[in-house]
Amino acid sequence: MAKSTRKPRSTKTTTPKQAAESAAAPRDNTKQARLIAMLRRPEGATIEEIVKALEWQAHTARGAISGALKKKLGLAIESEKEGERGRVYRIGG
Repeated sequence: MAKSTRKPRSTKTTTPKQAAESAAAPRDNTKQARLIAMLRRPEGATIEEIVKALEWQAHTARGAISGALKKKLGLAIESEKEGERGRVYRIGG
């Protein structure tokens, strides 16, 4: 039987914190970077404002906030209802 010349697979795993640290600086002028900038403003952003600015569907905006920003990047997203404006999202500090 011939010996295998394949290299063994890496067993190195990445923790969610390590993934967040390595992905914490998105490239400039991407939709994700623009979303983060909108949420960092003092007035925050509504889903409607995000949809209009990024030309996304509402479900895409909500998914980006919960998936990419909260889970993958580990950002603290806060939301609150503000009168006529509706639900406003911000990156908490």
